[in-house]
Amino acid sequence: MEKKEVYILAIESSCDDTSAAVLQNDEVLSNIIANQEVHSKYGGVVPELASRAHQQNIVPVVQQAIEQAGITKQDLSAIAFTRGPGLMGSLLVGTSFAKSLALGLNIPLIDVNHMQAHILAHFIKEDDCKIPPFPFICLTISGGHTQIVKITNHFEMEVLGETIDDAVGEAYDKSAKILGLPYPGGPLVDKYAQQGNPKAFSFTQPKVGDLEFSFSGLKTQILYFIQKNVRENPDFIKENLVDICASIQYTIVEILMKKIKNAVKQTGIKNIAIAGGVSANSEIRKRLNEADKHWGWNTYIPKFQYTTDNAAMIGIAGYLKFLNNNYSDISIAAKARLKVTE
Repeated sequence: MEKKEVYILAIESSCDDTSAAVLQNDEVLSNIIANQEVHSKYGGVVPELASRAHQQNIVPVVQQAIEQAGITKQDLSAIAFTRGPGLMGSLLVGTSFAKSLALGLNIPLIDVNHMQAHILAHFIKEDDCKIPPFPFICLTISGGHTQIVKITNHFEMEVLGETIDDAVGEAYDKSAKILGLPYPGGPLVDKYAQQGNPKAFSFTQPKVGDLEFSFSGLKTQILYFIQKNVRENPDFIKENLVDICASIQYTIVEILMKKIKNAVKQTGIKNIAIAGGVSANSEIRKRLNEADKHWGWNTYIPKFQYTTDNAAMIGIAGYLKFLNNNYSDISIAAKARLKVTE
């Protein structure tokens, strides 16, 4: 008997990107993302503006995803959507739309944990991508999260360590703001860092547990360092921008690599993956690739388009849940705070 194709429509609206994707089994047919430019002038995401923009974007984005996939609504097997974590107003737009469409088409509804989806993006089938074998350790790094997670199977995850205060993505963006760079500043710090000397300035690393992270002290240290030097030389940032960025990036990546090494030592697991928006960072990718050779790790790095918030990762999580008949009731509610293990 011929295997029936499964078509999943996925919707992601956890923060400020409205995204829809169509997956045929574990392959991506379309992955549309509408960015919200409105936040750049405020230096960060404004929740009320984000939810309004989602309401404007969701219908055209979903329509475009279905058209680009070359299918019709009637071909869909299920609707997957981000339940949380994220901004409540943003999540409600995606949740309500997904419920209405699933009801209208009389097909299953599948809720997806956004943080699990970042990790499961590694299981999207692509010609040139390796899929991590179980068990593996995943460093999940984004604007809202910094965690080391042990993955035993697709939906059995255990947090080994996490940040006790701020996330790594926030440390990047706040550092960029201190330097007067526009929002989102993390990618700009990475860009300038590639031209600078990582040992030009030194910042101390926080003293916390072996698998814990802390970035609030580092942010304060960078702020005081910049303020002191700008008082002495008003052109300090302009004259040293690439070296400052390189030194900040070096410190952050050193912290991340040290924690992964500790996790490998404690678990004996040498399959290492990264996920989340900050996994697009060039230095962390480079250092992980080098770790393959230096320490005999097997490292798994997602494609750039699956690192930031996107619906394809929601789709692969939805597909894996669909195979287990793990559907959601129509009464399911969006949840702003959701642990990766929920």
